[in-house]
Amino acid sequence: MAFNRIDLSELEWTTRDHEPDEAPRHVAGLTDRAGLSHTRANLWRYEPGAKGRRHKDLVQEETFVPIAGTLTMYLGEPPERVDVDPGGVAVVHPGTPLQPRNETGEEILFLAYGAPTRHGSAEFLEDVETL
Repeated sequence: MAFNRIDLSELEWTTRDHEPDEAPRHVAGLTDRAGLSHTRANLWRYEPGAKGRRHKDLVQEETFVPIAGTLTMYLGEPPERVDVDPGGVAVVHPGTPLQPRNETGEEILFLAYGAPTRHGSAEFLEDVETL
């Protein structure tokens, strides 16, 4: 039986590009470390006020699992606010617009997991705030 174990203390965090007035997001890739071949996975740390890019993936099903803090998701068209607490899960099916955000005053940590691994199938959309 084969397996891979990853400890949080071993992860390398990368700060994603953001505007000077935007709160940063940090990502630690799990796909390669875990030896995943049919799925993709990342851990994300969002500082208070941080937001991901609003998009819809045309192929990938995406699963979001908060580990610490409340993850706010804006899902569908028009966007509907969905708050997901630790212990909860949000599954977003292909073609559904989504935007993950931290609308709390504390840093949040969540797992984002998707399948299939196909890249480049996302369409980026206008931010929820500008709709």
